[in-house]
Amino acid sequence: MKFTRIAATAAALLMAMPAAPAAAQDMSFDAYLQLLIARARAEGVSEATLQRMTADLSPNMRVIELDRDQPGTPTTSGYPPLAPYIARHVDRARISGGQREFANYRSALARIEREYGVPAEIVVAIWGHETAYGRVKGGFDLSQSLATLAWEGRRRELFSSEFVALMQVADKGYSRSELKGSWAGAFGNPQFLPSVYLRLAADGNGDGRADIMNSPVDALASIANYFRDAGWREGLSWGVRAYVPGGFDVDEYRTKIVAPTCSRVHERHSVYKTVAEWRALGIQPQIPLAQDTLVTLFQPDGPGTSAYLLTSNYRVILEYNCSNYYAMSVGLLADEIAR
Repeated sequence: MKFTRIAATAAALLMAMPAAPAAAQDMSFDAYLQLLIARARAEGVSEATLQRMTADLSPNMRVIELDRDQPGTPTTSGYPPLAPYIARHVDRARISGGQREFANYRSALARIEREYGVPAEIVVAIWGHETAYGRVKGGFDLSQSLATLAWEGRRRELFSSEFVALMQVADKGYSRSELKGSWAGAFGNPQFLPSVYLRLAADGNGDGRADIMNSPVDALASIANYFRDAGWREGLSWGVRAYVPGGFDVDEYRTKIVAPTCSRVHERHSVYKTVAEWRALGIQPQIPLAQDTLVTLFQPDGPGTSAYLLTSNYRVILEYNCSNYYAMSVGLLADEIAR
C-alpha cells in the first residue's frame, strides 16, 4: 500500500495504537454504512451520488485481510539492502517507459514544469512508480474498500474520512466504475487518496476537470501540484552521488534528531551540512552543487558502497511515500529518464 502524505502521517500515529475491536462485534456493516452516508450527506454530498455509490454495498473480507496483514511498528535493527531494490525498480523497462512517456507528453510536461516549478522527469518517475505509467491502477471498488475499512475499525477515523471524501469526488460527476483503485483507497494514475484529490488534483489539459483516472496530463499536473504544495524548491536537485573516502565513519555524523513521523527513514541520514563543509571532510559530490547547499549524507548499504548527498527536495519525495527505498528509486529513475 502506498500512502500519500495525509495517509502516511495518520497511519504512523495510528499503527502505534492497539487495534480497535472488530466492528462486526458492535455494529453490523449495514448499520455502520448508514452512519457513513449520514456523515457524507451532512457534508453536502447529493442523494443521487450517495445512492449510486452505495447501492448493494457489502463488506469485502479480502480488504480486511490485507489491512490486518500490514506490518506493525518495526524494530530498529537491520535494513534490507538498497541496491537490489534499485535494480528491480529502476530497470530498463521502467526507464524506457519513462523516456517514452516523457517524449509523448513533452509539450505538456514543459508547461507543467514552468507552472509548478517541479522537474518533468520527477513527475514522470512518480507516475512510473505508482502505476507503471497508468497500466496498473488497481481494481478494487473504492466505495466498498473504504466503507469496509472504516467499519472494520482498526483505522476508523482515517478511512471514514476518506469514504466521505470519495463521495465528494463522485459528486463531481465520476461514475462508480471509474472510481476503482487500491484496496486501501488510493486511485488514478498518481494513486491519490480521495482527500488528497480534493485538495491537490489539478486540471492539466484545461477541460475544466481534474481527471486523474483517465487523463495523463491531469495526473502529471496533479503530481506537480502535490510536490509544489509539499515545498519543492525550484532549481535544486533531489540529490547527487558522492565519493566517500576509505575509513570515513559515516556513523559519527548520524543525525540525533528523532523525526515525529517516518523515524526509521530519517534515522539513517546524517546531520545536515553545507556542501563546502562536507568537502572539507573529504566527501565529494560527483555532480556540482552550490557550496552553500545544505545536504545530508546517506550511504545505505554501508562502507564502500554507493553514497549520496541529499537535499531538502529529497524530503519532498518522502512526503509522497515515506520510504528511503521509494524516494531513492524515484530520484534515480528521474535521472535516467532525463539522460
